[in-house]
Amino acid sequence: MPATNGPASSFAIDLPDALLARARAGDRVAFEQVYRWFERPVFSLALRICGDREEAAEVLQETMLKVFDRIGGFRGDSPFWAWLRQIAVNEALMKLRRARRLADELPMEDGFDAADELAPPPPAAADAALLQRALAALPATTRSVLWLYHAEGYTHEEIAAAMNRTTSFSKSQLARGTRRLRMLLGCDASAAREAAHA
Repeated sequence: MPATNGPASSFAIDLPDALLARARAGDRVAFEQVYRWFERPVFSLALRICGDREEAAEVLQETMLKVFDRIGGFRGDSPFWAWLRQIAVNEALMKLRRARRLADELPMEDGFDAADELAPPPPAAADAALLQRALAALPATTRSVLWLYHAEGYTHEEIAAAMNRTTSFSKSQLARGTRRLRMLLGCDASAAREAAHA
């Protein structure tokens, strides 16, 4: 299961044991409550990976149907939220694969430095709307690596396994994506300042 030593995932919700037990026993009312608890994190993750609200809504539905079908087999080896999150990640990446967008990534650039893979994420103070536009401008795979690494706390090994790629692929996409995101945020911020002073 993905490591949880990174940032706190929006999925890190501790369900009451009684609610989880009822949902596992097939109680539909309990499952509807589980759905409501996780609807927003699943939709947000799917939107960041897929970049489209309609596709994110489809991923949400597909994820929760799979959770409903498999919840009886949840063994409790990991937190329930981590198990559910992995299903959501797999569904979002499958959506990209089916649309042949998982190959959509940033190419190797001249002057790429391996040290760039350690670059910090863009400033947390970045305006949310600017950040959303900048993320949307990134290729799907690159955006997915950035989101899984920075927002969900996945390791490069976990990202590589989820995407059927290598660890070095994850590291290079993170470095290139972070650099591109910083550039996009810098350009957007400058444009916004110029527009405000016009």
